[in-house]
Amino acid sequence: MSTESVIGSPLRDQIETFADEHREALQRCLDGLTEEQARRSLVPSRTTLLGLVKHATFVEKVWFDEAVTGRSRAELGLPDDAGDSFLLADEDTVESVQRAHREACEASRRAAAALDLDDLLTGNRRGPLPLRWVYLHLLRELAQHCGHADILREQILAHDAK
Repeated sequence: MSTESVIGSPLRDQIETFADEHREALQRCLDGLTEEQARRSLVPSRTTLLGLVKHATFVEKVWFDEAVTGRSRAELGLPDDAGDSFLLADEDTVESVQRAHREACEASRRAAAALDLDDLLTGNRRGPLPLRWVYLHLLRELAQHCGHADILREQILAHDAK
């Protein structure tokens, strides 16, 4: 579905469609890049294209696994600090990070499917939060990271075209 196709749809359909569009856009930022390009650091922070997608996987698991199930980040194999989710391991590749992100997004969809927008998720550190808020937070974060990814990808491709 496209965001245009859900203009008159129920709010839940609109939110989920926007979330999926942003998930896919971030996923695509790695398409056609070499491993070196995907890992290339252009800013003083830990932000790389591969790191952005790895962080987005962390975000999915925090909001749709930790918050829904109440399992701890340690139980989920997640770093305690969100900033550490940008760190790349030697075994992280474009293919493995994209696969992990796709799997996390699918797990998020399954976890949210049985919930209503006003259902409270009790597993987050902030305390009980409605699913509606979680989706809005996810959209904000994905939109920011898609913007970061657009700029980084443009810089990488322009530099390598020289």
